[in-house]
Amino acid sequence: MRFPRATRLVICCRGTAEEAMLVMRDMMDRLKLTVNETKTKLCRVPDDSFDFLGYTIGRCYSPKTGRAYIGTRPSKKKVIRLCREISEITKARWKFKDVEEQVATINRKLMGWSNYFCLGQVSKAYGAVDFHAVRRLRQWLCQKHKVRTAGVSRFSAEYLYLELGLVRLRWLKRNFP
Repeated sequence: MRFPRATRLVICCRGTAEEAMLVMRDMMDRLKLTVNETKTKLCRVPDDSFDFLGYTIGRCYSPKTGRAYIGTRPSKKKVIRLCREISEITKARWKFKDVEEQVATINRKLMGWSNYFCLGQVSKAYGAVDFHAVRRLRQWLCQKHKVRTAGVSRFSAEYLYLELGLVRLRWLKRNFP
């Protein structure tokens, strides 16, 4: 039997983690699978947190009650990566693009990312991405229209969101069954 090369595994246990690691290694040996020791780590949640499939899993705090719980949020690495991708598609070399086409490109990127990263506490990540997208689109518009100022009054956030239709992640409504 063949397994995909990049199989990922998280073991959550209330008992001794060292014992769970021994059982996992024994099971992998019997399946003739190798464990990548450099990527394998023991994490004690909630004191520690870890990244898995783009999410950081660890201690979170309820914004309403302030109580701590174990939850998920988009990892910083993924937020930074999305911001870099937005920066790449809003570089000066793309100023020949039509404004509606450029906004549609950014919106597709934002919607695709938010469709995956919609679980757990997302408001801080969404806020950082929204801020970056507005700033980069405004810079791109200033370059395109040869505006020498920062363009805040000419290309206000209201203009970008309401007139051009830029997606604002913080305002997205999520419907879960």
